[in-house]
Amino acid sequence: MNYKISTEPDARMRIDKWLWAARFFKTRSLAADALEKGRVRVGGAAVKPAKDVRVGDLVVVEIERVVWEVRVLGVCEVRGPASVAHTLYAETPDSQTKRAAEAERRRTYREPAAALQGRPTKRDRRIIDKLSGGD
Repeated sequence: MNYKISTEPDARMRIDKWLWAARFFKTRSLAADALEKGRVRVGGAAVKPAKDVRVGDLVVVEIERVVWEVRVLGVCEVRGPASVAHTLYAETPDSQTKRAAEAERRRTYREPAAALQGRPTKRDRRIIDKLSGGD
């Protein structure tokens, strides 16, 4: 299939559609939700899903506490494979180092509450009560 990528400076596209085409989100509705929650900023300002993104814009995307800072290199009307999606943006070197540091932190530090699932058992409750001084 032929994926037409426009790299002209006047090329523009809705930000929610661009995020979907660049494979930051699986669906446009997930991209729109992130935009509504303020997790995506264009030029430093939070934007709505209908905002147009242009070639050369700086887009900051936060996905599960991982921050991507990318420069828009092109727009494509359809969602293609990952190899095509990577040609739509370039990640800043500062963003790459921050993401690598965050990935290393996540590998070395595990959240203590991540192992807990559901309600505490009777035994767990007794231990909690003993530690908190409750009777």
